[in-house]
Amino acid sequence: MAKPITKIKEPIFSEEEKKADRIEGVIQDLAENADGIKETIKLLQELHESGVLEALNRFIDAKEKVAKIAVGQLLRPPVTNAINNGMAAAGALTELNPEMTKKIMNGMTRGIQKAEKELRTNKKMGVFKLVKLMRDADINRALTFSLSLLQGIGAGLKEQSQGNK
Repeated sequence: MAKPITKIKEPIFSEEEKKADRIEGVIQDLAENADGIKETIKLLQELHESGVLEALNRFIDAKEKVAKIAVGQLLRPPVTNAINNGMAAAGALTELNPEMTKKIMNGMTRGIQKAEKELRTNKKMGVFKLVKLMRDADINRALTFSLSLLQGIGAGLKEQSQGNK
């Protein structure tokens, strides 16, 4: 009876055999992905001919300089103000009821369209028409909403000014 195998010798490949194996793997990948590789080569050629590839290469070469310029631009007060305002607006929007926001935006769209139409007529508004409009249910609703909005803004401004003292 034969002796059981107790040791398994792993084959030792030379550097040239490893390289040949890697090359064989690359050739197999090329064969399996020929269409994609052809499209990639075509894309690269188009980028080269249009000058985009050269611009990208120069951009990559100058990445440190570009990064410094980008960071410098981002740290400018107008940009930081815009970022802070965007974050504040996003924070405020998270507290609003989406249905009410949708109603307000739809109302504003209608209002702008109606105002634009009225502006084209070039009619003057008299005092009597203004008084008559005050009795209109839509006008009254919008005025009530606007005045309540102004009260809320005023209260918010008061809280902010007291908080800064």
